[in-house]
Amino acid sequence: MDDGGAPATSTPSASGRLETLAPGLPIVFGGDRVAHVDAALAAAFRPGDRLLVDADSGALLHVPAQEHQLAEAAVGRARDAFAAMGQVSDEAVTAFFEAFAARLADDACWATIAQANARDVAQAQARGRSTTRLAASDGMRRDMISGLRAWRDAPAGRGRVLDTVEHAGWSVEQAAAPLGVVAFVFEGRPNVFADATGVLRTGNTVVFRIGSDALGTARAIVEAALDPALAQAGLPPGAAALVDSAARAAGWALFADPRLALAVARGSGPAVAQLGAIARSGGTPVSLHGTGGAWLVADHSADADRFFAACYHSLDRKVCNTLNVCCIMRSRADQLVPVFLDALAQAGERRRGWKLHVAQADLARLPAAVRKARGTVVRAEVAREEPLVEPIADADLGHEWEWEETPEVSLKIVDSLEEAVALFNRLSPRLVATLIAEDAAAQARFHATVDAPFTGDGFTRWVDGQYALNRPELGLSNWESGRLFARGAVLAGDGVFTVRTRVRQADPDLDRAGAPTPPRRA
Repeated sequence: MDDGGAPATSTPSASGRLETLAPGLPIVFGGDRVAHVDAALAAAFRPGDRLLVDADSGALLHVPAQEHQLAEAAVGRARDAFAAMGQVSDEAVTAFFEAFAARLADDACWATIAQANARDVAQAQARGRSTTRLAASDGMRRDMISGLRAWRDAPAGRGRVLDTVEHAGWSVEQAAAPLGVVAFVFEGRPNVFADATGVLRTGNTVVFRIGSDALGTARAIVEAALDPALAQAGLPPGAAALVDSAARAAGWALFADPRLALAVARGSGPAVAQLGAIARSGGTPVSLHGTGGAWLVADHSADADRFFAACYHSLDRKVCNTLNVCCIMRSRADQLVPVFLDALAQAGERRRGWKLHVAQADLARLPAAVRKARGTVVRAEVAREEPLVEPIADADLGHEWEWEETPEVSLKIVDSLEEAVALFNRLSPRLVATLIAEDAAAQARFHATVDAPFTGDGFTRWVDGQYALNRPELGLSNWESGRLFARGAVLAGDGVFTVRTRVRQADPDLDRAGAPTPPRRA
């Protein structure tokens, strides 16, 4: 309502488009929910801007006209490129991956990218931002090159026959075919460029939007390596296009484009969920890769040395498959809690300290010296002293610790394997679950009842498309929003396809009505 008590209104243009917003204006979404325009949004909105609604949270998202135009143009280029990809040979696609990899392997080319990345890292550090995944290290460079050459060597997926059904006088075959334009939004991880271009292997095209922290690095990769590789291989311009904007609204605009065949988001949980809601509201299928955090359970039959190794090797760095919650059976707590603390401390020695959250009821299981200890914890490049052990409610076991240099985990003592599985199924994002047990029956029971796409019997960090399956991944999907339809939780470039069905008719006189005598031409 405005000051006079009249309902707030907006002003459509003569074409019926929204041009202004009024404070308090109700926006209906989800069929029976209402959000209201606040004063700041109303003041910022201009003709040509777009208003989107996050159908999950009700947040009103303002997309300035410039950001919409950037995203629209990039999708348009990718769509035109997709139309031309049908005439591009698989050999040309292979040549693109080798040309891209060769440019990243060239020291002069990489020096340009490294300089841009150093500026990005310095600016992120000045803003107190995490740079753990932003820095373009030698290891990241090797992984990018390796990933691109894996796609170079991968079998061509277009036209691959998936099934053939033979009939008398005719046959039907189903074959893989390109899906279309894939939108890919990710945060500050430059190496994802190499992962995401994998969709070209199956004849798709891709549009990228990267977080502001890594935008300078992304521009350098596009200018020094990606665009020249596309041109050298003869692929159409726009086959892999960057939405060159630091504004988050550009990502919203990209995912709202109805011309997309698939929207892939990779990054922090809330941001990924919001992007997914935007794409779904426009009818675009999504593949979301955000919240992770692995759980590890030590069974009654756990071998202490194997348990130590699994914990230690699951804490080398923070990604979605890093150990986040450890559950230990009460019957083995006296022996295994010290083993767990030893593994955590040694993992901290190769990083910078450690941090432990313990279920409130289990705090007394820790030695008094550990409970009272304080130490340095590094968060977003800022080191500060704080208690090394803090209690946590059982309801908060699902919280994912986004640590930088200091390994940070939660510990819970459980009475049974069934209790551990129930906690995982209820509280975790349902991504990675591993059981340390020498009892084969316990392993079978765990695998059958835990609701996770990735299960194992050792360290958690194996969950990675390139590491485990030799396929660079677009991302890993948890089951937080339910199980996935007809695909695995590892999304790789060769998994982005549709199916075409083609008939081959040898008998020209096939007739559904069963005509007894085939007609003859007069």
